[in-house]
Amino acid sequence: MPPSLTALILLCSAFTTLGSPNNVRLSSYNMNLVLRWDRPEGEASDLLYTAEYKRRRFNSCDFTPLHLSVYGRYMGRVQAVRGAESSAWVESSPLTLDRDTVIGPPSVSLVSNGATVEVSIKDPMFQISDLRNVYGEPDYNVTHWKSSRNETVAENEHRQQTRLVLDDLDAWSRYCVQVQLKTGIDSRTSLPSNVTCQSTAGAGHGAPWLAAVLVLVGVSLAVALVVVVVRKRKSISRFLFPKDTLPQCLKEVGVGGSLLQDTHTHTLSLVFLSLWRPSIDSHSCLAPNPDPYPNPNPHHNKA
Repeated sequence: MPPSLTALILLCSAFTTLGSPNNVRLSSYNMNLVLRWDRPEGEASDLLYTAEYKRRRFNSCDFTPLHLSVYGRYMGRVQAVRGAESSAWVESSPLTLDRDTVIGPPSVSLVSNGATVEVSIKDPMFQISDLRNVYGEPDYNVTHWKSSRNETVAENEHRQQTRLVLDDLDAWSRYCVQVQLKTGIDSRTSLPSNVTCQSTAGAGHGAPWLAAVLVLVGVSLAVALVVVVVRKRKSISRFLFPKDTLPQCLKEVGVGGSLLQDTHTHTLSLVFLSLWRPSIDSHSCLAPNPDPYPNPNPHHNKA
């Protein structure tokens, strides 16, 4: 289908006494459409300009919101206005959006992973539609070089991937990358991207996100442990501090260490009771010796 021819009809004026605008031209960047012009020679700066239905003091008019077609052919015209006076119309050269628009640079980001650098590429954003719908799958020309050297080009790569890894790099060095795309239809090239630089690390160094992942895992385990302790605190308390039932006779004597008074010598003896000796039944007691110092020769006293 042949491209449509669209003329931007501008308002007319009955008088033509002012100088006409100069250098009237249409321009397009990433599928926008802007009419620009220069002020008439010898005229004051208080002029208004009529472009389409708008009156503006600026030397440009953006027609992008007018629901343009990416395959349309457009031309514009402008006149100067001061009160009831107006200049002659001046027309621009025609412009076809998909053929004449300037394709902006792609966006480039770099991530260092040891002695390699990962390159991520994003297509330029169009004002109307998007790059792949208009031009198909683009190819990317990736150029990288070591910033410490004065070399202009280290490597050119033509590929369609938006993400690639540069792995032929030296450790502990700084590399710079620049990308330019080429459209699959009409083989149009974009503006080159900004030069972006990134330093490499040693071959044994992992990705920068690895440390963050390890920290996140450690924090998650700590939080999970705290939750378990809080929910099971009663069971843990019973396990660490069990409550044992002692026979009544042990309770009367005393647990841990009891003081028994010697009725014969009035000396104090410290007796330690073990609660875990297998010879002691929890339901029975060891009968205490009524005489802690028995007479070895009972017949001697009788004599």
